Amino acid sequence: MTAPEIAVNESAAIRQLGEAREKIISQLSEVIVGQRHVIEELLISLFSRGHCLLEGVPGLAKTLMISTLSRTLNLSFSRIQFTPDLMPADITGTEILEENRSTGAREFRFLEGPLFGNVILADEINRTPPKTQAALLEAMQERQITAGRVRHRLPDPFFVLATQNPIEQEGTYPLPEAQQDRFMFKVFVKYPSFDEEFEVARRTTTTIVDHVVPVLSAEEILGLQRLVREVPVSDHVIRYALSLVRQTRVGEPGAPEFVQDQLNWGAGPRAVQFLILGGKSRALLHGRTHVTTDDIRALAKPVFRHRLVVNFAAESEGVTTDDIVDRLLDVTPTKEDELTNDVRFQKIFAS
Repeated sequence: MTAPEIAVNESAAIRQLGEAREKIISQLSEVIVGQRHVIEELLISLFSRGHCLLEGVPGLAKTLMISTLSRTLNLSFSRIQFTPDLMPADITGTEILEENRSTGAREFRFLEGPLFGNVILADEINRTPPKTQAALLEAMQERQITAGRVRHRLPDPFFVLATQNPIEQEGTYPLPEAQQDRFMFKVFVKYPSFDEEFEVARRTTTTIVDHVVPVLSAEEILGLQRLVREVPVSDHVIRYALSLVRQTRVGEPGAPEFVQDQLNWGAGPRAVQFLILGGKSRALLHGRTHVTTDDIRALAKPVFRHRLVVNFAAESEGVTTDDIVDRLLDVTPTKEDELTNDVRFQKIFAS
């Protein structure tokens, strides 16, 4: 294939992704009122082959949003309601002894669990014990499960959206930071505005029936996920993303004073990977073939908020990880010459 043909194919794919974004948002708006930033971050995560952790109080349409998204993408959908008595085999599947009626022979057959779907809603993931949480998180990382001595590949695309309720902590098993790190984004689902809630009340108390049509097939999604990986990123953008991440590490050279005072623990290498991948996906969704520092800045909060651990002093003062990210963005220059010539960042680059 010649260079002009490659360019034509890429531009067609980018145009397809941009059109798909608008169609998906249009289809979701038939059912979901508002929550545009949540939808945007879900799509970025999907096309980056990542997973999302959604946090919000009950009644904000988290489940409806995820199930509707799976319908617009023409993907299989499984909802798992996590409970304290849920066991790993309940979600991964189990082997059963089955008798062949024609021969009388007995043999084990694997019965697939609800994890064998394209879009998985792990509802209230913090209500199930660590053993079951670990089974889900292993599937997220390896995209396979093991039953006995046999490994079973999960379908592709495979997209996990886990929800948790921030206001009820009794009888819960909070996800450790190391397990939260496997989620690309932590997305806050907030209360709607007055006008949005007015529209919710109007729609949900009538006989209006939504009509959602599929926009993308599984094969098309896999192709677009491959395209995201091919988006070029300049060294400056990578250096900028890495600067944000390395500033969060307490005790490291170049970390600002407020990080030393307010954090117990900073972000690991996955944060850089997800910032870059998310930036690539966001650029394509907005019709661009290159990543900018604005893409990185736009995704800093959902990438960092579950990877930073504030200390007791910061927590007692009401300081959140989002507050710290805001300060990091303020003290990190976006221009290449300002970043490379800054003495503090030179320490970070040399460490």
